[in-house]
Formats: sequence, C-alpha cells, structure tokens
Amino acid sequence: MLHHLTLWVPDLDRAAESWSWLLCQLGYVAAPSLEGVVLYRHPSGFAVAMEQSKDMVAGMLYSRFRPGVNHLAFRVASPEAIEAIADAAGAYGWSVLPRDRHPIAGGAEVVYLEDRDGFEVELVAPR
Repeated sequence: MLHHLTLWVPDLDRAAESWSWLLCQLGYVAAPSLEGVVLYRHPSGFAVAMEQSKDMVAGMLYSRFRPGVNHLAFRVASPEAIEAIADAAGAYGWSVLPRDRHPIAGGAEVVYLEDRDGFEVELVAPR
C-alpha cells in the first residue's frame, strides 16, 4: 500500500487551488503544511503532497505523455458523486476530458479531469 505521493508542480499556488478543492471532494483533509509543501491526508492514511519544483527547466511543463506517471486514479463513492465533481471542476481549474479515454476501469463509471498544468486525474465509481 502506498504511504504518500508527492507532485512536483510548476506553480504551487495554482496547483493548490485546483488540487485542494478536488482532494477535499474525495475525503482528504488539509494537514499542517511544511514550508513550500501543501499536504492533504485521507482517513485511510494515504497522503498527497504538492511541492513547487526547485529544478524547473524554463518552458518545460509536465506532460503525462512523457515517461513517468500518466495519471492518478481515485475511487469515488458513486456515479452521482463523480457527476457532481465533474460539474463543479471547471470553477477550480480542471477540464473534463473525453470519457472514452483509458477504459481499464472494468465497467465502472469513469470521468477524467486535467488541471491547468496538465496533470490528469481519473475518478472511478462502481456502477
């Protein structure tokens, strides 16, 4: 089981706006942040941290198409909860991606979101 995941982001304030809203929708709670790190913990014990990369290369942004992490997939309680998140996501910097992407969720209801920096999130709920 994973303990935590740290996302290196190009702009911590921009990422915190989008990710803080989404993680709270998914049951995560803001934890005391360290200097330069925004941290959210789930009751299961898993944590997501965001840190602004100190080693950013000018003009090089995150791309899920490069080697590395393609996307994060989160369980959501119901298809209705997914729709509520998708409907509100635009106000927090997320775009809803086409629904026919990466169909590996085995018949579950799925929505894909992408933030302004290109990070993709998959929300998966049982049908």
